[in-house]
Amino acid sequence: MKKIYQRVLGILIIGVLVAACTKIQSLPLYEKGKAISLTASTATVTSTAADSAKTVLAITWTNPMYAADTSSFKYVISIDSTGRNFSKEVTRTVIGKREFSLLGKELNALLLNYGFALGTGYDLDIKVASSYGNNNERYESNVVKVRVTPYNDPGVLTTQNTSVTTSLPNAAQPSNAFTWSKPFNGYSGNITYTLQYDSAGKNFASAQEIPVGINLLTKTLTQGEINETALTEGVAGGTTGRVDYRIKAVTAQGAVSISNIVSVTIQTYIPILRFYLPGGYQGGTGNGNDWDPGSAPELIRDLRPGALNKLYYIYIYLPAGAQFKFTQGRSWDVNYGGTGGNLASGGDNLTVATAGVYRISLDRTSMKYDIREGRMGFVGGSTGADWNPGNTFPNFAMGNPERNLFVGVTTFTTGGWKLIDNNAWNNSDLTVTNARSYGSSGGSGSLLAINDNNMPDITTAGRYRVIWNGRNADEVRYEISPATEMRLVGDGIQGVSAWDPGASPALTYSGNGRWTITTNLLANKDIKFLAGNAWGAFDYEDNSGGSQGVGTARKIKWEGGNNFKTPAVAGTYTIVLDEQKQTVTISN
Repeated sequence: MKKIYQRVLGILIIGVLVAACTKIQSLPLYEKGKAISLTASTATVTSTAADSAKTVLAITWTNPMYAADTSSFKYVISIDSTGRNFSKEVTRTVIGKREFSLLGKELNALLLNYGFALGTGYDLDIKVASSYGNNNERYESNVVKVRVTPYNDPGVLTTQNTSVTTSLPNAAQPSNAFTWSKPFNGYSGNITYTLQYDSAGKNFASAQEIPVGINLLTKTLTQGEINETALTEGVAGGTTGRVDYRIKAVTAQGAVSISNIVSVTIQTYIPILRFYLPGGYQGGTGNGNDWDPGSAPELIRDLRPGALNKLYYIYIYLPAGAQFKFTQGRSWDVNYGGTGGNLASGGDNLTVATAGVYRISLDRTSMKYDIREGRMGFVGGSTGADWNPGNTFPNFAMGNPERNLFVGVTTFTTGGWKLIDNNAWNNSDLTVTNARSYGSSGGSGSLLAINDNNMPDITTAGRYRVIWNGRNADEVRYEISPATEMRLVGDGIQGVSAWDPGASPALTYSGNGRWTITTNLLANKDIKFLAGNAWGAFDYEDNSGGSQGVGTARKIKWEGGNNFKTPAVAGTYTIVLDEQKQTVTISN
């Protein structure tokens, strides 16, 4: 029995060994091939845009002699700039073929993605790695070097119009559209475009630039913008001249291409010139940084016929000894100073001796300036001053809370009226000393005109608050609203519901914008002034930085801010709100 068992076991072992040998013999056998040899069709490629769709470089290599169907052989082509040892290689894979070629646009795109400059020669290293389809038995070929030069493939620029007419009233309207085809045929990265311009025939020796953006193929200029290009290139306002334009295209890697040139004949207009008042007073008065045109306040432009681009003015508070100049635009490129009322390009600093609100005026055509008291007041048959400007100041003057802003309260009867900044009428002159009266043909919120219409008649006699607002140098407007009452509201009034306008005590109006009340105040609480018995009415807030001073005037503001603080000691106080001086005083 033992012998039978041994015999069976031996037969089983022999069977297993035979089966194992059969399985090993069934595995594929990869014979070793041999290294391939690479050849390039040319050692130098200097192509042009005309070669975009043509084969400009071909490489072939020998058979690696693998023991399999050649249609399954795998080849990986590696390309990189010489000297980088293929650290930034670009690869392409070919199956079953022993050749690879690049069209002109394909090679050019590859070079552009490397950041190569147009028109400059560079060396490329090329090699091929062969293997079976499963990457076994991998061999690398020799490295061939090819000298290549990226070519310029510029976009083609066209212009909607070859001749345009511009005008100041239509400055915001479209004038001319430039369009162009995409450059760098075959390149798929981002391209940044810039519209360049220069005087006709100067070959862009001093090109100016207008940014367009990334991957955009059109740029439309308004009449104002294309007028500016002509003025920049020396075409005088009101004349006709020609300007050349072209497109600069830059790839993400820095290759630059320039388009063809198109010319546009432009009939120009005289643009709006803007003037600013930089000086040593800026930082201390909340008008920007000292001697910085970029943050300096802008002068108001006089828009009357004959005064446009000639007369400019500003109403502004200046401290004692303040120095300043005028700049045309927000730089020092064109600046004016002077002495004795006469302007001079780059001249001496202008100055004021004493602190106060000033009207500063500039006449750029006659090169004159004027500095005088800055003020605004009521005049007219419906006002206490009647039609005599000599009666306006000081009894019917307005307050000046900030630059180019006046607020005033006065009692109107029915009839015509105006606002005026002088104690005499203008004499229709257009000089730097010109007195300015303001009127309007529209109601509250309308634009004001200089030395023109009267204001609309007051239909219901009574006390009104008027605001002259020139903070937007492009448009001066006015507002008018009833000023029948002024209330003291807050949580600092003894015996009065906190912040209840309807239950709050009213101040007494005593004329010339002055309101008065005597009341008991709680210590260290909040109050404000409301021109009505409900929220939403005109109100005044603190502009003194939180002062609790007693007996000293605090500055006020009317367009949002902190509440006023009551004194540190509770008691009976008299409060005077002065809208003409734009102050509030709390006294005991």
